[in-house]
Parts: sequence; structure tokens; C-alpha cells
Amino acid sequence: MNKQWLEFTRQIRGHYKKDFVPLHEPTFNGKELEYVTDCIKTGWVSSVGSYVTRFEEDLARFTGVKRAVAVMNGTAALHIALKVAGVQANDEVFMPALTFIATANATSYLGAVPHFVDVSEKTLGLDPQKLEAHILSIGDVKGNQLINKETGRVIRAVVPMHTFGHPVELEELQVVCEKYHLVLVEDAAESLGSYYKGKHTGSFGKVSAISFNGNKIITTGGGGAILTDDDDLADYAKHITTTAKVPHRWEYEHDEIGYNYRLPNINAALGCAQLEKMPSFIQQKRDLTNFYLEIISGLNGVTLFEEPEFSSSNYWLQSLILDDTYKRDEILEFLNENGVMSRPIWTSMHYLKPYVQMPRADLSTTEHLNQKIINIPSTPLREV
Repeated sequence: MNKQWLEFTRQIRGHYKKDFVPLHEPTFNGKELEYVTDCIKTGWVSSVGSYVTRFEEDLARFTGVKRAVAVMNGTAALHIALKVAGVQANDEVFMPALTFIATANATSYLGAVPHFVDVSEKTLGLDPQKLEAHILSIGDVKGNQLINKETGRVIRAVVPMHTFGHPVELEELQVVCEKYHLVLVEDAAESLGSYYKGKHTGSFGKVSAISFNGNKIITTGGGGAILTDDDDLADYAKHITTTAKVPHRWEYEHDEIGYNYRLPNINAALGCAQLEKMPSFIQQKRDLTNFYLEIISGLNGVTLFEEPEFSSSNYWLQSLILDDTYKRDEILEFLNENGVMSRPIWTSMHYLKPYVQMPRADLSTTEHLNQKIINIPSTPLREV
């Protein structure tokens, strides 16, 4: 590899002051220890406690929705979001092929069928124009349902995923959903702190899901949340994620099959402290973007993906786009061997064994980007 790439790795290691720079680490420089210690001292460490309530209220306020329901991880959040939105067994659900497997898995947990659609180079997320073109080729509206003419199944929902925190074209997707009787369920796992035209992602769908995994912009260790403006859906989500237990002072009565998905109080305490630092994290993410834009100028044939003009992104993971002169895996090998952890974008869903036979549209953009995108270190705080 040439001297330009060597200099690139040298500057990244210098920025973080490390010989080996991880892809993304959690940052704990607020009241995390204080709040977690409080849980331990009081004994309130499990799925009931004041920090769970506080975290849900703080999260709803931050994202601009009426209700947030905290759960054990982002996949669980999306699973329940799809369920309360009305997705049933044998329904089809449109989603990008270029996504983390959790998007497809959450759909499959319900016995529903992932249906893969292409993405936009502008957002790296679901392309509304390609979605509608695909609907026109395979769909048939009967009454207030969209039917896949090729499979005979109802297509129930659309699940856009905000890739690396960059918002998709939400208004255009809303139009498509309304036109073809589809429920919009946002996979906002990566986009806490991202805004589409001034409105927080996760607040456009009928219901949405967020992740607080250890590598996200804030973390609860493991954790996720369901967002909605519908009180009835929020109440139902809270009920079934608490094993569908009917409230009673001592009886164990459960009125349907539920899930043991609630977020423990000790994890919520961590989340409360992390959420207090969000403005700082976002600013540092944006400062890191400017740093990369400066040092990438020395690399020919490489661009840094930047937020679409209609959005403000949290820049969760920084992404390099390679032109056709590069072989992705050669760059990955070089960066990792020179102390800069880097990863490819996820393998497209239609290449994975569980989903290779799922229905799909033309995925030419997905297949192109799959070989051109790599993620580079994105921890918000520079160590000094």
C-alpha cells in the first residue's frame, strides 16, 4: 500500500493517541458510576426501578415522541415494534437488503417474510423511488391491502433502517406507505441523535426501535427501546414485554404469550447518565467527521460519506466509500494490520443462508455498495 494510506493510519493513531484504535468504544465520563452504584446500594437492579421510568421519560423527551418503552436490546425492540404495528405470520415486510441481520431476524421471529429492496447511494438506506417501482411491478392493491402477486401474501409494512445514523428520505417513504396501505416501522437502532428536516428519527413511524448496544452512540450495556406516539400501542408493548402479566398484588396471571424483554434498572441507570451526555457526544462525532474530511483529502479515489442535505446525522459510524480502483479487502487488511480497526459494511441479506430465498427487488446498488464501504474508528471522544 502506498505512503498516502500509511500517513492516513498514522494520523488516526495520533488523533486517538493509541497504537491500535478500536472501531467504537463506549465513553463513560458522566454520572454512570454514581447511578449504577445507587442501584446496587438500594438493591433495585432488576426490571423494576426508578431509573427505568426515568430513562423512558428522558428518552421520549429527547426524541420528541409521547412514549418510550425500554427493553433488553434493539432486536427485541424491533420484534415488538413490528408485532404491535400489526405484522402477522406469513405477511411480507419490505426492508433494505443492506442492513444488519437484526432487521430481518425481528421480522422472522413473527413468522413474517423479509422482502428485500434496494438502497439509495444518497442515504445508504431504503430508496423510496425504487420501492414504489418495485411495488408497481409485483403489487396489487385489494381493498386496503397490498398483495404480492407473485406469492399471494399480504405485504404489511416497510422498515427503513437509518444506516450508520444517516436518515433516509422519510417523507417520501411516508407517501409510499399511505398510497399502498403499508405501516411504517422505523429501524432507528443506529440513529439516536439524528434528525430528518429537524425532527428526530424514530418519530415518523407508527412505531420505531432504537438500540443501546455497547457500540452505539450511547449504551446501556445491552438495551433498546420502542418509540411511539400511540399510548395504546405503548401500553401493549409494555405489557407483552413484561411476560404479559396482569397486574396484581400477588397473583401470577398472564393473559397471552408474552416476552421477558424489559430493561433492568441497573442498565437504565447507565442509560440515564449516557443520555445526559448526548449533546457532547454529537458535537464530538461531528468534530471527528471534520477531522476525517481533512485527512482523507490525501487519499485518491476515496470519499467520506456525509449526511444528506435534508438531515443532521449523529455520524454513529464513519464510512469510507472506495472507488473501483480499490479492492475492499486489501484496504481492510492494510488498515487493521496498521493499527486502525476497520470493518466492511454488513453482508447483504440476500447473500445470507437464512434469507437467500426471500423475495427481493433488483439490488444492483446494494451489491455495488457492499464491496465499496468500510467503517473506520468512530469513538466520539478523543483521548488526551
